[in-house]
Amino acid sequence: MLPFDDLTIGILGIVLLIALVLVGVRVFVAAALAGFVGLVLLRGWGPAVGIVGTIPHSKTVTYALSVLPLFILIGFLAFHAGFTNRLFETARKWVGWVPGGLAVSTVFASAGFAAVSGASTATAAVFSRVAIPDMARNGYHRRLIAGVVAAGGTLASLIPPSAILVIYAIIVEQSVGKLLLAGLLPGVVSVLIYTVLIVGMCKVKPELGSSVSGISWKERFRSLPGALPVLLVVGTIFGALYTGYATPTEAGALGAAMIFLLYLGRIFFKKSFSSFNKNIFQALIETAKLTVMIFTLIWGVFVFVRFLGFAGLPSAFADWVVTLNVSPLVIMICILLAYAVLGMFMDAIGMLILTLPVVFPAVIALGYDPIWFGVIVVKMAEICLITPPIGLNCFVVAGVSRELRTSSGASLSIPLQDVFRGVGPFFIADVVTVAILLIFPDIVLWLPNTMADF
Repeated sequence: MLPFDDLTIGILGIVLLIALVLVGVRVFVAAALAGFVGLVLLRGWGPAVGIVGTIPHSKTVTYALSVLPLFILIGFLAFHAGFTNRLFETARKWVGWVPGGLAVSTVFASAGFAAVSGASTATAAVFSRVAIPDMARNGYHRRLIAGVVAAGGTLASLIPPSAILVIYAIIVEQSVGKLLLAGLLPGVVSVLIYTVLIVGMCKVKPELGSSVSGISWKERFRSLPGALPVLLVVGTIFGALYTGYATPTEAGALGAAMIFLLYLGRIFFKKSFSSFNKNIFQALIETAKLTVMIFTLIWGVFVFVRFLGFAGLPSAFADWVVTLNVSPLVIMICILLAYAVLGMFMDAIGMLILTLPVVFPAVIALGYDPIWFGVIVVKMAEICLITPPIGLNCFVVAGVSRELRTSSGASLSIPLQDVFRGVGPFFIADVVTVAILLIFPDIVLWLPNTMADF
């Protein structure tokens, strides 16, 4: 007979998980281990083994999960096809005239790539290679360079197709299509706030980054075809989702097929077949690696989620929150602050998978919309991607920059501490965005409330 009740065992399981993560154990291993131990204590060895043994299959065959590799594939195909460079060049010619024009161009191009990617670290890695050399060549301050690339990468978490939004939808059993569309306008708001921030900083301190001059209207219009492949795929995906013509998985398959055919057409038009097989193979390999990483994380964490369910912790937490004698807004702010702190020590996907089974019932009990909360919590996950000490996008930018060289061979390496300092203003901008979404929830809910039902 155990000396603890089920609820206490659930709390001890959370303590064990946090301890394992803090000593460096990978999240999926820590979650699976803590969950398995907890299940053994609650239900015994045999039932625990049976529960854990069925999770990899039962969670993998979820139809909604099939959208993840498709959206990831679209992003990697767009990158290896060279559409990313052309997207940045188009943005550079159209918005480069403002103060800090190359940094603003990076934000707009990152948003465009995010709309065909869904992976924040991939977006940060791509634009580290695309934008850092150009900004460095034009004398931009390296902290601004690092900050805008790392922060621009986070847009992929919010602007659909977003892997994190899909995972949120699966965990809380909400419409994937509605959540994907709900992220669009908040993503646009984030882009606009980043733009205002960069222009303001470069107005006050022109030495941070200059504008791009000498680009004629003819050059601008001639650059538009370079952005058309990405815009065409994005428009098709959004149109299919909004009208109800296709499910998210079907829209992802349609987008992947389109980007492949556009790349194939470009290869035939230019008659350059030498790199086609290599690029396609590389895109498939990178898609497989990222997909396996996400699925493995889901398997491990769902073991822990099942343990929490048996312990009764989610319902107990929801009951406790509802009885608090404070306004729901105060509780929501406290929840978001807890996410901000937790995100300093965990990756975004793992953090959401671990916390949502406990937090989500409480949020719904307070009367908040599940679609709105999904976008808010994913925005918090974006913030966690650029906060020390585990800000993954910052590590990506610092790591990729070490591989970059100028035309003369000089290193473009940006130290990690400079990356974290560079993202400071963008962290404040993200906090402002969250405040706006809290005050004006219709920014999130308007599109999903007007979309066609599947």
